[in-house]
Amino acid sequence: MRFLLHTLLTGALLISTATAQAVPLMDLVDVEGIRENQLIGYGLVVGLDGTGDKNQVRFTSQSVANMIKQFGINLPANVDPKLKNVAAVTITASIPPSYSPGQTVNVTVSSLGDAKSLRGGQLLMTPLLGVDGEIYAMAQGAIVVGGLNAQGNSGSSVTINSANNGQIPNGAIIERLIPSDFIEREDVVLTLRKPGFQTASRLVEAVDAQFGSGTAVALDATRISVRAPLSSNQRISFMAMLEEVDVDEGRTRPRVVFNSRTGTVVVGQGVRVKAAAVAHGTLTVTIGETPQVSQPGPFSQGQTAVVPRSDIQVSQDTNAMFKWPEDASLDSIINTVNSLGATPDDVMSILQALEQAGALNAELIVI
Repeated sequence: MRFLLHTLLTGALLISTATAQAVPLMDLVDVEGIRENQLIGYGLVVGLDGTGDKNQVRFTSQSVANMIKQFGINLPANVDPKLKNVAAVTITASIPPSYSPGQTVNVTVSSLGDAKSLRGGQLLMTPLLGVDGEIYAMAQGAIVVGGLNAQGNSGSSVTINSANNGQIPNGAIIERLIPSDFIEREDVVLTLRKPGFQTASRLVEAVDAQFGSGTAVALDATRISVRAPLSSNQRISFMAMLEEVDVDEGRTRPRVVFNSRTGTVVVGQGVRVKAAAVAHGTLTVTIGETPQVSQPGPFSQGQTAVVPRSDIQVSQDTNAMFKWPEDASLDSIINTVNSLGATPDDVMSILQALEQAGALNAELIVI
């Protein structure tokens, strides 16, 4: 625990040093009209070694029947193909901005039924649709699975990561250009990734200092409108120059992030604690079972029986109340927690109590 907290302190100090310097403008903003677009599709994975969907997954059999019908093979209506080497899957992908037909992107394949593993499978040609229902890419290829799932005859099994999803590197070919209104816009609109009035004001000042007064206008704490040339060549050159502008990032509210699944606590730089007294103890309840044998008396016609006996003990640690000084820094918080020998769960409880008491100047985020 002590090593973890000192590591967090070192990382936070490095972050504070970086934020004190100017940050490239494009590290702070996104450009409206230039973004990734998500695609999704439904398909079949074949070639599995008996680890495909079971018979109760009806849509897999229906999909196979519909697929082979395209090749002139018609199955009788009452015939249900029992397939163990096929699995129904969903395919997802993201197209980077301005990708053109012929370029390739990675795709993620995930099992939709009850297949045990997709290892060794081959995805058949699958159209990928956008939010408008149009086809923008076609996916196909061998699946790379990083997980492993093995099971013995006794029912015992070993699972490493997940064997029900994998990736196909460069597995989708772009068939259609996704339109963008970036060139047609009169102005270029920049969107702050971390909204803030201070950052927005400094960004406007930096752009005006580079290109002249009135070039940038802050619409609110998130969006900044920048005047740009209408010609495509000139606009691209303007954006290249805009990327070289450095901006002093404004102050953002410090955060404390809890990962409830792994027990990880990350305390960001700038977290402050007001004067507060805290007592944190641990209550332990121990229950022991010591069965006893009850032997009946002679000629009583009784039966020998096992009588349960429980031994319950309750103990509570008596930790003394400690005090954080006014405006305690991250260094003070870590030293105090280290002196208590607190676990990550204890740190979560203490910081949550401080936040509810109004003594913690930070935003608590639980993931």
